[in-house]
Amino acid sequence: MFDALTEKLQGVFSGLRGRGKLTDADIDAAMRAIRLSLLEADVSLPVVKQLTTAIAARAKGTEV
Repeated sequence: MFDALTEKLQGVFSGLRGRGKLTDADIDAAMRAIRLSLLEADVSLPVVKQLTTAIAARAKGTEV
């Protein structure tokens, strides 16, 4: 289970590398993929919401 989650998350982050600055669309797509990956790994919904909200807030306007 952890291997599958690791692969999915690495795929999300590799898709974000090489971009100059993250757009809202990039962040939304990444958060959706992370949310789905965590829910498939049976992480509780409140934890997933809290984590993705915190990540999105820190990622807005961040240069990669």
